[in-house]
Amino acid sequence: MDADSFAVARTDIERLVALRSTQRQCSISWGVVADGDLVLAGAHAAEPDPLPTEQTVFRIASMTKSFTAASILILRDRGLLHLDDAVADVAPEFANLVPPTRDSPRITIRHLLSMAGGMATDDAWADRHLDFSDDELDSIVSSGLTFAWAPQTNGEYSNMGFAMLGRIIRHASGSSAQEFITENLLRPLGMTRTTWVQPGHDDWARPYDVVDETRVPDLAPLADGAIAPMGGLWSCVADLARWVAWFADAFPPRDDVDEGPLCRASRREMQQVQRSFPTTHTLARGEGDEATPVRIDGGGYGFGLFVTHDTRFGHFVAHSGGLPGYGSNMRWLPDSCVGVIALGNATYVPMSMMARRMLELLDEHGLVPTATVHASTALLDAAQRLAVLLSDWTDAAANDLFADNVALDESLARRARQAVELSRSHGSVAVESIAAITPMRGRATLRHADGTERLFDLELSPLNPPRLQLYEVAGG
Repeated sequence: MDADSFAVARTDIERLVALRSTQRQCSISWGVVADGDLVLAGAHAAEPDPLPTEQTVFRIASMTKSFTAASILILRDRGLLHLDDAVADVAPEFANLVPPTRDSPRITIRHLLSMAGGMATDDAWADRHLDFSDDELDSIVSSGLTFAWAPQTNGEYSNMGFAMLGRIIRHASGSSAQEFITENLLRPLGMTRTTWVQPGHDDWARPYDVVDETRVPDLAPLADGAIAPMGGLWSCVADLARWVAWFADAFPPRDDVDEGPLCRASRREMQQVQRSFPTTHTLARGEGDEATPVRIDGGGYGFGLFVTHDTRFGHFVAHSGGLPGYGSNMRWLPDSCVGVIALGNATYVPMSMMARRMLELLDEHGLVPTATVHASTALLDAAQRLAVLLSDWTDAAANDLFADNVALDESLARRARQAVELSRSHGSVAVESIAAITPMRGRATLRHADGTERLFDLELSPLNPPRLQLYEVAGG
């Protein structure tokens, strides 16, 4: 769909944004991404703010984690580290990071990336220490950290873990995480207004808090520092549209030229569940919306991204951000290449539910393509050959179509009798349709000459060439 197609949803989205902006006393900049482009953008201002644009810079807080995680995978793909390396082996200054029990595994890079390190959640504390020096970070870790869980046994959101990943980037690359991310991600992707420091220009959203229902200026934003790889970036809707589109473009797997700066396979890896979270859990301020239990349909944390399996939208990828003075959210549907971005300038202003509602409005206007699985050519061919076989059975054709287990599961003689009986009673068979479950497995609707329809479940074997390893009447 082109940008004009999305214009029909603008009024509804603008009404939603204006309501949320008024309720939360913040200015909001928003955007819609589809098929690699920013197709809609808009804003609503709270007094005395000027009206933001898609170029207006906000602090994006924990959305930064996706940049840090992507950098770790770049280094992994270059052979400069392994995800299962122990953190202390790569960064010896973290040698005192001792797990809580003697039988715990050593904490690895993978644990930190996937929120499986077990360290206690630290949003409120970490948000006030973005400007820590390297020495201050080293001192805290060397004094020992508190664990909520043994590593690899539960998901626990940890900003400290991503601060430590920033140090690992320095050891593996020879440059700071900030420098590495700027040179290897921001510049190649053309994210020219995304920075680690407060913008030098005037087009940035000032931070506010809401105290006793009154909007007041928040403290000046903290400077860049050692903990910033967990949440220090500043960005805008236009730049984040590039980021969202780049991740969505990793799907589907294909043979096209893979230009990077991180290969599509690694981007897809980031967008898969690496550490599951409970189906019902309370989202922390840096993760999502209001601190109330939110029901999800299944999912967890990938690498620097939350991944949800949603009954309405399917595969769902997102991350929020929250800091004093700011709240943000980005989310997208890899299967349909549609996503949304929402940035606000009030302390921990929750953007998640608004962003979710934006996607729902797009869906209500028919702008979110339904994710479909397409049958492989081999499955389509097997269905056609099965229809011919059931219409006029020969053992030679059966042996050519079936994997060797089929005759063992039920004799060809018995299968042949069943086929002949059906053909005599209802006439020859043709394929009406195939609903694929996977490219190699699905349900075929076969129609007899007299109009009788039967549903057959079909599965191809993994051998080359694939052969039909199962066909049976659905529900039989």
